[in-house]
Amino acid sequence: LQGVTFNVVSPNEASANTVTVSTTGLEIDNSAWSQEVDGIVTGAEVADLNVDGSPEVYVYVRSTGAHAKGSVVAYVANNRKSLSIAYMAPLSDTPGAADGYLGQDEFAVLEGVLGRRFPIHGDDGALTGKTRQMQYKLAAGEAGWILKPDRTSEF
Repeated sequence: LQGVTFNVVSPNEASANTVTVSTTGLEIDNSAWSQEVDGIVTGAEVADLNVDGSPEVYVYVRSTGAHAKGSVVAYVANNRKSLSIAYMAPLSDTPGAADGYLGQDEFAVLEGVLGRRFPIHGDDGALTGKTRQMQYKLAAGEAGWILKPDRTSEF
């Protein structure tokens, strides 16, 4: 996207799994970034959520535990020069977002946001039949990029 190619590699090991993201097309630094993840990679998408002319890659991870909790590994191409990581705060940092959460997350790039949805469980652990959907916007933080919760809804 926008002259930048992302290569996402993971052995998808059941424990001690890693994700490595490398690029071509960045002007200064195409070094690979690697990090350990809690689970297996289920997908990846490239987008430019903040519409700044420099793409990002979003790698979706699902834990191998009983509840298959989801997470996102995201890297931002800074002015198409180098990569940096984008941080997604845990659900517990958003009031009410973790209520009834037991995993089974689905992630997708939507129009200008990163979408996340998951089924809501009752206090007894049973499904309520409702789904919580969250939208995250990519924003510049003090020391890097953050995926900031923008909207939460239930249906």
